[in-house]
Amino acid sequence: MKRPGILRLILSIAICQLAGVFGSVFTFSAIPSWYAALNKPWFTPPNWLFGPVWISLYTLMGIALYLAWQKGLAKNRIALGIFAAQLALNALWSFLFFGLRSPLLGLAGIIPLWIFIAFNIWAFWKIDKQAGYLLVPYIVWVSIATALNYYVWILNP
Repeated sequence: MKRPGILRLILSIAICQLAGVFGSVFTFSAIPSWYAALNKPWFTPPNWLFGPVWISLYTLMGIALYLAWQKGLAKNRIALGIFAAQLALNALWSFLFFGLRSPLLGLAGIIPLWIFIAFNIWAFWKIDKQAGYLLVPYIVWVSIATALNYYVWILNP
């Protein structure tokens, strides 16, 4: 891999990790207090699992972004725009759910996030099949998060 390619890969991963850092600003303070006190469904993953999973998912997202970017910015503008939109929705969800401490607003934010991830998988798959496949673990995790968000809303009227 040539130097510009390595720099593009690092930048792609860094952009995604920064979305995670933004979301964690709202998450860290809410977990030991507000989130810990909530009634949660039986399938709630342990708190220690969220950090490693999200770091891994943001890395996979960054690699997918890099693969799509390598195919050209101009001709893949729409797919890259969908990626940017889902990444912004990802960060917004943390603000809605943890920052505002609102499972209802979190649910209202995570549903469009899931839809944009699905569109993103399709758009990236058309550009580079590996880029599309790299987003599959992300939609699986967000599917679990959507169910978790829903049940937190239902169990905490």
